[in-house]
Amino acid sequence: MSFHKLLHKKVMSPEAAQRFVNASRINGKKVVFTNGCFDILHAGHVDYLSQARDLGNVLILGLNTDSSVKRQNKGPERPINSEDARAKVLASLGCIDAIVLFDEDTPYELIKLLQPDILVKGDDYTPESIVGYDIVTGRGGKVITIPFLQGYSTTSIVNKLKG
Repeated sequence: MSFHKLLHKKVMSPEAAQRFVNASRINGKKVVFTNGCFDILHAGHVDYLSQARDLGNVLILGLNTDSSVKRQNKGPERPINSEDARAKVLASLGCIDAIVLFDEDTPYELIKLLQPDILVKGDDYTPESIVGYDIVTGRGGKVITIPFLQGYSTTSIVNKLKG
């Protein structure tokens, strides 16, 4: 399969992602899930996502839709990149195996559907405060936080561009 086709194949419906997760588990793979907006991809994102992938064999990324990002009040100009553009850029990262867009305010229903073995967020959260903690720990999984790479954030990039 060409790399170009692989990029498009990585963006999946929730149902396709569930089939992918189930097939991965049958093959003995540990499934990691994280989520976010990833509006302007930067070194901090790449560092975070590669560390998340290192925790298992498969990394599923729940990606906020444009309307979901707008409801998070990150600013009137956000998201800067559309959900399709963000998904395409993220799909090019080798550490991500699947991307699933979600329109809700949180990925709770997506986590409930996919039942990951490991749930990951940045260390600005405590594990117990992470959406889906109850689902993952309830089935014996782990909820892990990863430190952010200092000096990188989409907000700081936006502010720098504004001058």
